[in-house]
Amino acid sequence: MKNKIVLIILFILPIVTYLIFASAKHNSLFLPVLSENNSEIPNSWKSLNQESVQLKDKITILGFTGTDMVEFKANMFNLNQKIYNKYYGFEDFQMVMIAPIGTENEIHNIITELNRITEDMKGWKFVFATSEAIQAYYDSLHLMSHLNNQMGTSNVIILDKKINHRGRKGKNKKGEDEYRESYNSSSAADLHNEMTDDVKIILREYRLALKKNARKDDFRDNIVNEVEKNNSQSK
Repeated sequence: MKNKIVLIILFILPIVTYLIFASAKHNSLFLPVLSENNSEIPNSWKSLNQESVQLKDKITILGFTGTDMVEFKANMFNLNQKIYNKYYGFEDFQMVMIAPIGTENEIHNIITELNRITEDMKGWKFVFATSEAIQAYYDSLHLMSHLNNQMGTSNVIILDKKINHRGRKGKNKKGEDEYRESYNSSSAADLHNEMTDDVKIILREYRLALKKNARKDDFRDNIVNEVEKNNSQSK
């Protein structure tokens, strides 16, 4: 009977702990879900290397470049310095930019320039599509903001491994109502003061989950082994 109680506790406690964290508002432990199960990038949209880019099972910063490469270059530099350089070492982290067909050469040149000051650019992914396809995909995200006439925006969003849109919703630390669905990449201050914290939260969320699952599995295996050992000795 005692062994059964121990095993029940091992399975119930992690679930209760998760529910407590999942019910929390924006804080240092959890970044709220704004929309769930968003669309995957179509396989027909190819990268500069003619490869498909996927969002599922990755923590993604998603953006839309537009055709104004002067503006996008400045925004990409901000994202690269304030966000990418801090977190590119995380294996499942990526920066995905959706760009109009016809901008491939200009984007290649921008990547080449940034590569001179960035240790590793492999986390930057670009996929290309028609203006109509880009607009349809953007509309599917149901964001409050809109693409400009060049099919771009300075705003970027955070997607988790299930392609859920993550951001801020509820009360902030001052007790004020807050809603943030995107981050302005043209503002270094916005990236530094707001987005950096939110990316850090979601990355830490996954790190803690991995560590917790590893510890839980080890602990459970040890208990099960001990129970089986006691049962065999009592026979």
